[in-house]
Amino acid sequence: MMKRLFQFSTVLFWGAVFSVWAAGQAESEKTQTPVTPSYTLAEVAQHATEADCWMAIHGAVYDLSAYLPEHPTRPSIILPWCGKEATEAYDTKTRGRPHSPGADALLTHYRIGDLTP
Repeated sequence: MMKRLFQFSTVLFWGAVFSVWAAGQAESEKTQTPVTPSYTLAEVAQHATEADCWMAIHGAVYDLSAYLPEHPTRPSIILPWCGKEATEAYDTKTRGRPHSPGADALLTHYRIGDLTP
């Protein structure tokens, strides 16, 4: 009788442990799913100043406000693209030359969301 009670309580204990673990895993998956904000071009256009400069490039939205003082060219080159769709300007640097792979990698640090139609 005691042996059966021990086996039953052991199975019950490990069943409870498994249930708690599975519930924690499910909750963890919910919290780890990143939600990427989406912005329209009209929303991007509201950030068209040197102090608040967003650009849409290749379907993503970037907040480049903090980067503008670090940009290697004159501000007059990049500022006209604040608040706009700037894919062509980014791809050609307005001179037919693409940005470097290093610039592409740096750009990812300033991504704040996706551009929606």
